[in-house]
Amino acid sequence: MPVKNRFAELQDEITAWRRDIHENPEILFETHRTSALVAEKLKEFGCDEVVTGIGRTGVVGVIKGKTDTKGRVIGLRADMDALPIHEATGLEYASKTPGAMHACGHDGHTAMLLGAAKYLSETRNFDGTVVVIFQPAEEGGGGGREMCEDGLMERWNIQEVYGMHNWPGQPVGRFAIRPGAFFAATDQFDITFEGRGGHAAKPHETVDTTVMAAQAVLALQTIASRNADPIDQVVVSVTSFETSSKAFNVIPQKVQIKGTVRTMSKEMRDLAEQRIKEICAGVAATFGGTADVTYIRGYPVMVNSEEQTEFAAEVARSVSGACEEAPLVMGGEDFAFMLEERPGAYILVGNGDTAMVHHPEYNFNDEAIPAGCSWWAEIVERRMPAA
Repeated sequence: MPVKNRFAELQDEITAWRRDIHENPEILFETHRTSALVAEKLKEFGCDEVVTGIGRTGVVGVIKGKTDTKGRVIGLRADMDALPIHEATGLEYASKTPGAMHACGHDGHTAMLLGAAKYLSETRNFDGTVVVIFQPAEEGGGGGREMCEDGLMERWNIQEVYGMHNWPGQPVGRFAIRPGAFFAATDQFDITFEGRGGHAAKPHETVDTTVMAAQAVLALQTIASRNADPIDQVVVSVTSFETSSKAFNVIPQKVQIKGTVRTMSKEMRDLAEQRIKEICAGVAATFGGTADVTYIRGYPVMVNSEEQTEFAAEVARSVSGACEEAPLVMGGEDFAFMLEERPGAYILVGNGDTAMVHHPEYNFNDEAIPAGCSWWAEIVERRMPAA
């Protein structure tokens, strides 16, 4: 069936929730207002259990079906946090918080899952239990990991878990998904080169860290071009280059470079870390200096389970008529932590011809709400059909 009629009826109400959240963005774990709003709505809907404070500021709602003959439990997850970006949309409901905005559509994800929770609480046309998960700190804070470490999966006996993200450039309400590795592991490095500073007019008396670090920036690109198998995905990007001196006539004692590594497999992730350390140590030694490398592992590769992906695609086709194969995404997604704990799938829903996520002019497209809500609801009703 296509979009459920109930969500067409609820669209204005869900849109109002979304725009309220958009107007009041909160970053990382500081989602106090948003979390309180979500908890209030879940209680108002009549959820059987509403728990706050999971993963610091996460919220969990439990909805039991009319029957529970098989003891099945499915988790549905949405993220709530905003980004530290100053909004430039000019919308009447634009962010009222300077330097913060919902530039990734988490306001839309939260509103759509709330809409699905309202419908599922009303109808309960399934055999089992639904756990709706509202997560803070997806944007770099690892809120998914924090919720899992707080016992999310075990406490509610979640057996499968599903997530969704809007996608600019994809037709509104149309879906895309892929099995296996989908979003990249996201690591970061911080490297300090140290030599011997001195007068720029006497370079022979120095160990020039600027030359040292510049060589390292170029050499790091050989990880992708000469160390990785050409069919493997790896991105090594140096994004910051800072010296210990701001003067035009001083060769600095230290230079610090920072950047990110994106990979699609554990093996490539290990290789990238190893080669960064080896290359920087080697370059520094060549010029008579040293390199102190800090390598921080962030989100793991997000891997969709085969069976759950095919099921999620089938549901998407029933809602919108089609489900395309999504491209590999070198961005990170901390739903990866939940998929490491339980089988499940993550899907993209079209946001239309809008600015890309993480852009100051981005805005979630409210026309995607009925399709997104319908997908959530159909996941439950098809995976756990009423006895």
